[in-house]
This record gives sequence, C-alpha cells and structure tokens, in this order.
Amino acid sequence: MQRRIYFDNASTTNINPEVLKSYRQLLDQYYVNSESLYDEGSLISRMMEKARSAIAGLLDVQPDEIIFTSGSSESNTSAVKGVCFADMSRKHIITTNVEHSSIMNACRQMEEVFGYDVTYLPVGKDGTVSAEQVLNALRADTALVTIMHVNNEVGSINPLEEIAEIVKKKSHAYMHADLTQSIGKVSLDMKNIDLASISAHKLEGLKGSGILIKKKHVPFVPLINGGEQEAGLRGGTSNACVNMVFAKTLRLALENGKKSHDYIEQLSRKLEAGLREIEGVEINHPQNHVPSVINFSYENIPSEVMQNALNRKGFMVSARSTCASKSLDPSYVLSAMGYSDKRASSCIRVSLSRHNTEEEVQLFLKALKEVIAQYGRL
Repeated sequence: MQRRIYFDNASTTNINPEVLKSYRQLLDQYYVNSESLYDEGSLISRMMEKARSAIAGLLDVQPDEIIFTSGSSESNTSAVKGVCFADMSRKHIITTNVEHSSIMNACRQMEEVFGYDVTYLPVGKDGTVSAEQVLNALRADTALVTIMHVNNEVGSINPLEEIAEIVKKKSHAYMHADLTQSIGKVSLDMKNIDLASISAHKLEGLKGSGILIKKKHVPFVPLINGGEQEAGLRGGTSNACVNMVFAKTLRLALENGKKSHDYIEQLSRKLEAGLREIEGVEINHPQNHVPSVINFSYENIPSEVMQNALNRKGFMVSARSTCASKSLDPSYVLSAMGYSDKRASSCIRVSLSRHNTEEEVQLFLKALKEVIAQYGRL
C-alpha cells in the first residue's frame, strides 16, 4: 500500500490524541442540554464556564469576552456584521485584498446589500500591509478594521500590534484580527485588539469548533438569533462537549507550538533549500513568513495538474486556501502580491507540522523532480 504523506496542515490538522480522548469521555456522560435547569444541565454549564475561563486565561482576556462559535468563518462573519449592525451610522470598513474568503465575502455583502464603503488595502510584494496604509485609509466614519495576522496561502505576517495601536490612537474604529493561522506560531499582544477569530481544527482540535473574542466595550448584534446562550450573543443549543474541549486544544497547541517551532523551521529551511535547487521552481512566500507555510510555483505545470500528480505519488498538498481549492482561477493572494497569472495559476502550498519529518521532505523533493520531468515540458 502506498505511503501517504500529509503536507496540508494549513488546511486542517489531525486531531491531537489527548483532545480526542477527552472529547470521547465527555460525550459518553455529558449529553444533556447545558441550559437545562436540572442538576446534569447545571453541571455541564459550570464545566463549560470553567473551560471559557481557561481559554480566557491562555489568551489574556476576560471570560465574558469569549464567544463559542463553529469556527473562524462564523467568527469572522460575526465580527464584521456584528460590529457594523450595532452602529449603522458609520459605514466604512478597512480590510486587505488578501483576506480569507469569509472576510472578503462578508465585506462584499456589506457593500452590495447594506451600502457600506469598503477599502481593500493592497499588499506589497511581501504579502503584508503597513500601519501607515491603515492610517491613511482611516476616516471619521470607519466602523471596523479587519486584518489577518498570518496569511493562509503564503504565511506572510502582518504587523498587527503596530496597526492596532494606530487604529486605537487615531480613530474610533474597532480592530478585528483573524488569528486562524497564527495561534501557536506567532505571539500577539491583545491589548489593542477588540475582536479576534480562532478555529480549533487548525490547532489539532475538532472541526466545527471555534471562538470569537469580543472585548466588553465592543457593541455587537448577534448573527445567529436564539435564546440566551453565549450571553445572548450567539443563539442555538450549545455544543457543550466541543466547547469544553477547546480549552485543552488551545493549551496543547500553545505548548506544542513553542516546543516545535525550531524543528518546523529546520524542516522548512531544508524544503526551501531543496526547492531552490530545482531549475524553474520559483519561491512565492516572503522572507518573513511562518516557517510552516511554503509556497512555490513551477510555471510549466498548472496547480491542478501538479496537485494531482503529487497526490498519485502519495503527497497531500494544496494550491491555495482550501475554501477555494476547486477554483481554476489564479491565486488572488499571489496576484495581489504582483505575480503573473501564470505563476499564480501554478502555485503549490506545502504546510508543515511537528508530525512531519526530514525524510518526508526529501521524499517530496524527489517526487517533485519526477513530476517536473514527466509533465514540465507540456
């Protein structure tokens, strides 16, 4: 049977065995509705609040600033719409032109349906925006600035602390940070961050699990209406066991992120060095990037062809954000960074984790050379 090697950790991660074990134990016993008034329901409610407090402690925020969600897409959408709908007298949003689709589509909907004006800041060759760009875009009617910390396709790191400080000092806008790809990889002072999104399945946790951090001073209209769950900010019967295990997921991710940073960086350097030795391969990620994300192109082989060929050799990789994996369009991130359509249409993203090995990196480089030899002259 062919060996399968997983190099798509920016898309999703395997569940940490400790997280899975805890989740199964919780499911066996704690199945009642956490809003129920009988003892079992009250117990689950208390356990969920204990988890909320643990999460808050890990992120240096307050427990009542944690809203459990189904993941970052919901958290991102809720942040954009929740803040804007709370005060529709200010109808300007600032974001970048390389955000995740959940932010891009939410902003487009605010434009098309609700008449908002959205400034899409262009990124530079390094895939980031500057605090100066944000400062120059701020207006008296700016309601929200929403910018990802780490880009999901090329791993570029935005200077969020500097940007957030500018937003706080120079405007009345609220600052939202998409932390989906940065938690456990890049630290961030939350002092000037008003809202933030995190997803468990990027952290060796469960799919359908996430949080939105919303500071207490931020006005907010719930996206999902229901009862009084999540302090009335997110309706629907609580997915209690999933929410409870998020605390363990986050703690382990932060611990393992620190332990494995140097190891992943070493793997990343070996992979990049090997790629640079292959004639025709172009490196797309910037110099300042999270080591776990490597993005390259070989222009004679379109992304889909390369992905399928590598898949047949046992390697699971992607070309762009998995949310757009079925699209044949050029990567809008690489296009925004100034790369040609051909280069942006032939990109491959390799995303590493602490579970990958140097042997796997060498096997990948060997397989890539074979694919190029077979298809590169087409």
